[in-house]
This record gives sequence, C-alpha cells and structure tokens, in this order.
Amino acid sequence: MSTKTSKYPEREQWDEILKRPTQEKANLESIVSGVFEAIKTNGDQALKEFTAKFDGAHLEQLQVTKTELAAASKDTPLELKNAIDHAARNIEAFHKAQVAKEEHVITQPGVECWRKVTPIEKVGLYIPGGTAPLFSTVLMLAIPAKIAGCKEIVLCTPPNKEGKINPAILYAASSIGCTKVFKLGGIQAVGAMAYGTESVPSVYKIFGPGNQYVTAAKQMASLDGVAIDMPAGPSEVLVYADETGNPEFIASDLLSQAEHGADSQVVFVTCVERLIDDVKDAVKRQLSDLPRKEIAKKALDNSVYILMKNEKEALALINEYGPEHLIIGAKNEALFIDQITNAGSVFLGNYTPESAGDYASGTNHTLPTNGYAKSYSGVSLDSYTKKITYQRISQEGLKTLGPVIEIMAEAEELFAHKNAVTLRLHDLK
Repeated sequence: MSTKTSKYPEREQWDEILKRPTQEKANLESIVSGVFEAIKTNGDQALKEFTAKFDGAHLEQLQVTKTELAAASKDTPLELKNAIDHAARNIEAFHKAQVAKEEHVITQPGVECWRKVTPIEKVGLYIPGGTAPLFSTVLMLAIPAKIAGCKEIVLCTPPNKEGKINPAILYAASSIGCTKVFKLGGIQAVGAMAYGTESVPSVYKIFGPGNQYVTAAKQMASLDGVAIDMPAGPSEVLVYADETGNPEFIASDLLSQAEHGADSQVVFVTCVERLIDDVKDAVKRQLSDLPRKEIAKKALDNSVYILMKNEKEALALINEYGPEHLIIGAKNEALFIDQITNAGSVFLGNYTPESAGDYASGTNHTLPTNGYAKSYSGVSLDSYTKKITYQRISQEGLKTLGPVIEIMAEAEELFAHKNAVTLRLHDLK
C-alpha cells in the first residue's frame, strides 16, 4: 500500500495528482469487438462459451428459472430480506417524487406547446457480481424502471462457477417484479442485451455499473445505436474534511470505496495538515480487519491525500476532479452546497456515510465516474423516459406566427419551408 500525499499542489499539477487508473483503450476495444462479433454470429452458443471462459460456469440454460427465483427467497435470510424491503421502500419514495407533470405552455396566442413523458419500452440492467454480489444495484435500477413503466426489463448478472446467482440478487429482482433474469456477466452480457440472441431480448437502453470492460462494452454498443445510462466505470470517492472531521469516520469512508475493486480510487482533501496523518493511521488500523483488505490495498495504491491552502482552492480542485461520490465534513457546509458543480452524489456531515447512498437512504447509487460527473447525472427516473414534444397552432396563431417563419426560412434559403407556411396563409385568406 503506497497512498501518495501531495501538499499545496499548484493548479498545473492537479491533473497528474488526480490521474485515475486506466487500461489501454485500444486493447479494451479490441477485446470487446471480438466478443460482440461472436455474439452477433453465434448467439446463445457464444454466450455460453464466454461464460465458461470468463466465469468458469458451464450453462445449459441462460435464463434463471421460476424455480430458481422461488428458491432464492427461501435461501435469503429473513433479516436481509427485511433490509432489502426497507431500502426498496426508500428508493421507491425518492424516485416516485421525480414523476414529471405535463405542462402545456401558450407561447403566444394560438400557439400551444407541451411535452409528454413516455417510458423507454425495453431496458437492460447490468448487475455486477464478480467480487461482490451487488443486489443493491438491482433495487437502484429496477425500481425506477418499474415506476417509469418500462414494458420489458431484462436483467443480466454473472453466475458463480456452479452456474448459480447469489440468492439475494434474485430475491431483490423478484420482490420488485423483475423476472427476466439471465446468468450473464461482463462484455457478453452487454453484447447480449445490445444485439439480442435466441434467449436474450435486445433492448433500447442499457443501465448499470461495471469494470473497465463493461464500460468499454457499453460505450461500443452505443455506437451501434443502443443508448446507455452513462460511462460508469470503477468506483471512486473524494472526502473533504476540516478540523471538525473525524479521522475514523473518514478512514472508513475511504476504505468503503477501496474495497470495491483494485481499480477503485479514493481521494482525501483537507486544509488541516495533522488530519492527514490521523486519517492515514486510522486507515492502517481499519484495513487490517477487512476481509477484502488485499483488494483495498491495491485500490489505495491509486489514491492520494491532498493538503490545500484554503477552502476556495479545495473547492476548485474538487470541481476539477468531478468525483462520483463526494463526502463533505465541514463547518462551512453551506459554501460547499452552493459551489459544488461537479459531483455524482454528495454526502453532507459526519453522520452521512457514503454507504447510506449505496444501499438504503433512497438516492440512486448508479453514478458517473472517471470525471463524467462534469457532464452526466446519476441514474434517475428521467433516465428511463423520453420526452416527446407536441404543438398545436390555431388559424389565428398561424396568421401571426407564419410571417416570422417565412422571413426566417427565406433568410436560410429553405424555400420549401417557407412555402409550407405560405400555402396555409393563402388558404386562410
């Protein structure tokens, strides 16, 4: 473990200090392209071969059966089922509040415009399950899909070597009515949902986080016209704290992200120098007790502690980084609320761990990583819908708006556009 420390870095050094761990893009694209072509050519057979190769599971059937879904409920401990149900209620409440009202706008007399919200008919949900069974992601992705009214919800998650899926994942899926579940992970899951096979339906939009291979697969699928939620890759967190920060709390938040995967990144920013040593000591103590400490150690190699001169500079650095998760423990909380512009999800105060958003507070944990928080939002109800615009113009409305259109169309030398108005105006005379 060799987490770096940087004291009072100049702005021109920020990019290098905050550099995220990446893999050679050309290599990723070559691998993804090969898997996609095999799926297009050989369908289910290719999926089974890749599942055997990458997951060590030899499957006769890709889709999870009703019997398996029913058994999962029995195999999931009651305490865990109650926790999943509790989280589901909070997530549902938060996302139901996002339902948009249809607003009709009269832009001028006789001209009425509005938008109608319609669900995306077919969506695919990717649930990581490699080093940890992320049943919480089932809730985050399937609940808003259900609220939005998506007609077909396809869920893919990798099996273990015995060809089974963690029962908590299946319980979470079936408890909210998502029953079209497939034993597929990684690139092959994305390819199956993008192009369809004998067993797996193709979808219009793919959701879900994953490693760099999954992210590259989603981005490549988007080039073929399949929409994606965002380029969500390896997890990351940035924690900012002032003198009110609790080193033990900070260390626990850093480690909660570090244990996600070896390619995760954690960043600690402060203007209080002594806090850096205190947090480092706390990380060492807590790390020794973690079952996934070897993974966390590798992630900490990608990570950095940064000492800034003042809160203004710290804010500028945070916005430049654009973290997936941002935890703020500071007296001047209002300053950060007002001036944070680039972050996936923000956690305020010493008693708001990032874990709350990952599981049960209600906000969505599928968030933009790798700096994409500068241009993407996290998954929300809007992610599962389209907005179709409508307009209706009366005869009186066209009499006043028509000449404006004619002048503009003629200036752009688009005379058929002008004529479509002129003919109607003549008819009204």
